[in-house]
Amino acid sequence: MVIDKIENSLLYANLHKNIAKGFNYIDATDLQQIPTGKYEIDGEEIFAIVMEYDTKDISETHHESHYTYIDLQYIISGSELVGVKTLTTETPFEINIESDYAFYHVESDLVSFKEGMFMIFFPDDLHMPCVSENQVSKVKKVVVKIKVS
Repeated sequence: MVIDKIENSLLYANLHKNIAKGFNYIDATDLQQIPTGKYEIDGEEIFAIVMEYDTKDISETHHESHYTYIDLQYIISGSELVGVKTLTTETPFEINIESDYAFYHVESDLVSFKEGMFMIFFPDDLHMPCVSENQVSKVKKVVVKIKVS
């Protein structure tokens, strides 16, 4: 996993053949104005999901991982906490291969995720987004899904 500010994105552009395309999308798109929804970048190889939501109490969230896609998450506005943990021997309580997720009940460190920051989650990175810091907060985020293969 990678956690950094968007100004440092060039340091990570070569981690995977399509991560640079994801950063290019973030740089070239007026994310403040774009409506929520799914946006094609390169077919099913790489696409973006723009979302807006209220953060939740940690008791209402859970960790997730993905099998087919890398997540490049970027906070457009707002802030949240994200649980982060490397997948080792944890067992999911729910798996949905078709929708590309597995959910886990695990404890982890919480990291502050604020406007202008990005996180990259590979298939062996557990992440628990949407957690409230001290109070419910409105977040606008884009998640660029990058096919692993």
